[in-house]
Amino acid sequence: MKILIVEDEQKVNSFLRQGFEEELFTVDSAFDGEQGLFMALTEEYDAIVLDLMLPKKGGMQVLAELRKEKSTPVLILTAKGQLENKIEGLNAGADDYLTKPFALAECIARVRSLVRRSQVERPANQLIAGDLILDQLQHTVRRGAAVIELTAKEFKLLEYLLRNKDSVVTRSAIIEHIWEITFDSETNVLDVYMTRLRKKIDDGHETKLVHTVRGVGYVLRDPE
Repeated sequence: MKILIVEDEQKVNSFLRQGFEEELFTVDSAFDGEQGLFMALTEEYDAIVLDLMLPKKGGMQVLAELRKEKSTPVLILTAKGQLENKIEGLNAGADDYLTKPFALAECIARVRSLVRRSQVERPANQLIAGDLILDQLQHTVRRGAAVIELTAKEFKLLEYLLRNKDSVVTRSAIIEHIWEITFDSETNVLDVYMTRLRKKIDDGHETKLVHTVRGVGYVLRDPE
């Protein structure tokens, strides 16, 4: 699952990011309202954790503008605890509300609940290409009847390829998204992981799903 954290306090943002990543979420961070709204509108997220007290553009404004375009589940996270603030946030389109200070476990549980509820309305927890199925909620991968065991990084790599199914993704884009580092042309970390992933996904199958685009990157093609 992929979430966006919009929180201007560096320590809180980092704390949340680390906690969600330990639970195998893919996490993007924004540190002001303008950046958060841009990312929310231009990327696809399973849920958004949104602080209300943000620089450049307040959380309520971000939420109002987001709701004009998307129905991504939103958990409001704020120091404001008054009832009227909660009602205002929920009326503006938030799906849940958590007041600081909070327990990290509760925050993660609430986000999981939001995603589950949204998937009932919009069954998109599975990413599919041919007979390959990745379940984002159960964190499982199958090809045909076979269960495929992946490491956390391999799972994120496959999820990213499936999200961009039938589109060529560059080496630099993959490395920056999965490892969150600036692309280094000398590194072979992607080649190592891609080789492992292709063995697990394609070995023993007549139809190959993952393909190399020489000099550019990779593409996962849906055979159907």
